Amino acid sequence: MRHHSSILEWLWLGAVAGLVLAAGGCRTAPEAPPLTRFEFSSPHMGTLWRITLYAPDAAAASNAVRAAFGRVRELDQCMSDYDPESELERLRKSPPGVPVNVSDDLFSCLQSAVAIARETRGAFDPTVGLEVQLWRQARRRHALPDPARLAVARESVGCHRLRLDARTKTVTLLGTNLWLDLGGIAKGFGADAALAVLRRRGLPRALVAASGDLAIGDPPPGQCGWRVGIGAVGGRTNELAHVLILRNAAVSTSGDAEQFFELEGVRYSHIVNPRTGLGLTNRVQATIVAPCATRSDALATAVCVMGAERGLKFIERDGRCAAFILLPKDGARPPALQSRRFLQLEKAPPGGREGAVPLLF
Repeated sequence: MRHHSSILEWLWLGAVAGLVLAAGGCRTAPEAPPLTRFEFSSPHMGTLWRITLYAPDAAAASNAVRAAFGRVRELDQCMSDYDPESELERLRKSPPGVPVNVSDDLFSCLQSAVAIARETRGAFDPTVGLEVQLWRQARRRHALPDPARLAVARESVGCHRLRLDARTKTVTLLGTNLWLDLGGIAKGFGADAALAVLRRRGLPRALVAASGDLAIGDPPPGQCGWRVGIGAVGGRTNELAHVLILRNAAVSTSGDAEQFFELEGVRYSHIVNPRTGLGLTNRVQATIVAPCATRSDALATAVCVMGAERGLKFIERDGRCAAFILLPKDGARPPALQSRRFLQLEKAPPGGREGAVPLLF
């Protein structure tokens, strides 16, 4: 995101230094007034959202979280491709070539999505919606999409078919069959927005978890950061493979550990490759650490589409993110690739796995 350069500096300099301090007991003077830990959960965007925060009392915590979840609900109503009345769906149904005024939220999310699509050369793409619709039908029918319909869907993909005008806050669809899908970025965008609400309410010591996407604020009182645990593929064990100590950052994991189907001996992921219109067949699980959840969410999907080696090279070139990429294998400990920045972040203080926020799949 454009406004996170200072956060980034803290993430890679301050957080790494914080790990060293934590090993020797990273405690600060007691805060006044004392803060209490509160946890809340609520279903949004097809998954269970959790907010953990520190507040002076239950009323302050409840009021702030109610506002944060309300913000997520607004974004879901704006960006859902399941709700025919959502703003995104109304935009999809607009005539080609006609500029459409959209909300600041939808414009901002689309702007980020298009920027990341260009960075990743289409490995992440918000115009993949028609392919996603066909693939959802294929999973329900347990049969591959019709080749002719798939060819039409592939022709509709590409951000060159989308024009964004920042001055007028308009979006123009340049062509027919253009179907937008923000499923690979909306949860991260929502997590960032929810955390921003908590900050505005004076409660920055918070963590927002939207399934595999975490938006992380200031650390708990007296701590260097939030302990984020990354577990084994499939979430079939409570053992944490890695623990990161993070503040003012984001973590997202994407992969096919839970959502897939097999057809004629081939395992297909729920993640669609924009270039083929089919679910991925290369088994991969990518965890991305980034300055904001909007970015980590989209890049986790992009790295899965790129594949492990190409995805790792992209993250190394990016310079703002870290990656942990698993290559799952049935019945065996999966091999993993780690970026240089991830290796810097994964060191935890003695006993650091206890109390970690799990990111398990």
